[in-house]
Amino acid sequence: MNVIQTQNLTRTYAMGDSTVHALRGVSLAVERGEFVALMGASGSGKSTMMHILGCLDTPTAGRYLLEGRDVSMLSRDERARVRNSRIGFVFQTFNLLPRLQALDNVALPLLYGHQDGEAKKRAAEALERVGLMPRAGHRPNELSGGERQRVAIARALVTDPALILADEPTGNLDSKTGAEILRLLVELCQEGRTLLMVTHDPKVAAHAGRVLHMQDGEIVNGRSMDVND
Repeated sequence: MNVIQTQNLTRTYAMGDSTVHALRGVSLAVERGEFVALMGASGSGKSTMMHILGCLDTPTAGRYLLEGRDVSMLSRDERARVRNSRIGFVFQTFNLLPRLQALDNVALPLLYGHQDGEAKKRAAEALERVGLMPRAGHRPNELSGGERQRVAIARALVTDPALILADEPTGNLDSKTGAEILRLLVELCQEGRTLLMVTHDPKVAAHAGRVLHMQDGEIVNGRSMDVND
């Protein structure tokens, strides 16, 4: 089953008297359990693509189906509900709330989605999955960079999303810690999670099962790789 399917996605922006073509008819399919890396230079369209896939933006034309549901033309509130319940985000800068302990940071998506009945229990299970339950009571400034990113990954997992979007997830980590995070992401895909990762680093992209390159708003090529390469 395709978790992601896009059909001729186009996104244009008006800048003064000019029109910027950020996406030019992008068609893409990502199956459940795939780990896909998206690469491209600044201005290639990968950030716009990530925003649309994350229901943070809508296309000018074309369709975006998430789990078979056309989400490309949903209202702002409907997109927010899909974003909260079906998409998990992992950012380069972690985006953790500094005053909250790790457990509470992980539970936040459930509270935003009014699923607070078992929020702490589910957050604890997500922290356990990423190996950080012993640090559940620590605030972000008491954690290492790798631990903070594990908390962020647990937060992305806590709603049991259809799709995880990772934006340069190892960009603020040293090479050893980054490799540990990548191993965790590969394990999650092997368990059936679907992951799309934006990165500029070919060594990071090499951990993905498929690498797509964007240029001038189009996917220009892609290749399959063994995740053990």
